[in-house]
Amino acid sequence: MTDFTTLGLAEPLLRAISEQSYETPTPIQARSIPVMLEGHDLVGIAQTGTGKTAAFVLPILHRIAANRARPAPRACRALVLAPTRELATQIADAARTYGKFTRPSVAVVIGGAKPGPQARRMESGVDLLVATPGRLLDHVAAGVIRLDAVETVVLDEADQMLDLGFIPAIRQIMAKLPRQRQAVMFSATMPKPIRALAGEFLRDPREVAVSVESKPVDRIDQQVLLLAPEEKKDKLAWLLADVAVERAIVFTRTKHGADKVTRHLEDAGIGAAAIHGNKSQGQRERALDQFRSGRIRVLVATDIAARGIDVDNVSHVVNFELPNVPESYVHRIGRTARAGAEGVAISLVEPSELPYLRDIETLIGRHLVPGGAQPVRGLAPPHLLRARNQVARQGQMPKRNGPPKAAHAGHGHGGGHGGGHHGQGHGHGGGNAHHGKPAHAKAGGKPQGRGRSAGGGRGRSSDRAVNRVA
Repeated sequence: MTDFTTLGLAEPLLRAISEQSYETPTPIQARSIPVMLEGHDLVGIAQTGTGKTAAFVLPILHRIAANRARPAPRACRALVLAPTRELATQIADAARTYGKFTRPSVAVVIGGAKPGPQARRMESGVDLLVATPGRLLDHVAAGVIRLDAVETVVLDEADQMLDLGFIPAIRQIMAKLPRQRQAVMFSATMPKPIRALAGEFLRDPREVAVSVESKPVDRIDQQVLLLAPEEKKDKLAWLLADVAVERAIVFTRTKHGADKVTRHLEDAGIGAAAIHGNKSQGQRERALDQFRSGRIRVLVATDIAARGIDVDNVSHVVNFELPNVPESYVHRIGRTARAGAEGVAISLVEPSELPYLRDIETLIGRHLVPGGAQPVRGLAPPHLLRARNQVARQGQMPKRNGPPKAAHAGHGHGGGHGGGHHGQGHGHGGGNAHHGKPAHAKAGGKPQGRGRSAGGGRGRSSDRAVNRVA
């Protein structure tokens, strides 16, 4: 069996790894680290929670330790681009942890934080810069950061970069880098646009894929509750009140929706905090600290904000609203079942979201409701309905009186009652459909609240694409 000592890493890095009680590299680490140490460009494909961060941070630190050349003023030797502030901070923290005995200089440049301290940090140059694309370009345009000395560049979570509209910014950044540099791309999924992006920026890259593209972690028990829209919020509170839910992340599609769900949970006596693009960096960090420390059990998040959340022992993920991009479902449920643990993912699905559920089933190659999701004819999915209403408000078409009245969707029972705590298991990762309740919970009273969430407003951040999306 491979261990870290066989990968060729510098001894100080091995000491730091040992201090973290890591002995055996994950598959993505075991296969990626030697390729990067040899200097090749790399495309890495692996599910969320498989150790991608260490797979590129360790080779970068090895290269820096092997050549202690002082970085040029306002420059960096290695650049890592991340789609979110949280992920950028997580990567920098990992670099400091693994670099405990080599002491690389590390800087973080992200939106939502004051630019002045970031500029001062870059005056003397750094070994490793971790940045979000928008804020990095702001500093480059201001002459605060130069990119002509980059030896290694990493695009982390490339598929999320695509989803957030960062590709034009990525192209601008890559055009400013030296022609001779190592380029690395990591992604949980590999849709065609991302593969095309790799062909554009990487030279003869090695490809490392340690799992089937877009398949959720097998250890996750996936469940679906078919509900009317007005039932969602009370059903969510009822689910989260179960003592079996040790730590949960709840996903919404919009920032305003995340705030509304958080208030409803707090009114129900459930400690919760929201994290999304309209929150300041300080607010986001406080919410994450409360969640990690156990002071609150529930974190409510949008897809973008949650991408960088690396918290152990998340027992449940709840999709309060399904994403309209099916790959986001893979990323969401990957927040649980990390580091070898098992987890539960519950999706609260109203009739208008059935097209999203069908797309998710197609992507993962598995039915999550008996017979597969069947969209209701004539009922527009939420993102199309919002677009229609926006056009109507602009006076370009007569406004409708709202979507067709939602009804309960189907009466599937997921294939019989199963024993055990989570019930109705069809093997790990099986899709279980329930009509309003999960198999492990007792039936509660009739929900009364209204569960639809409204679209959020714009936030203020240098990373403009983030504000546009969530």
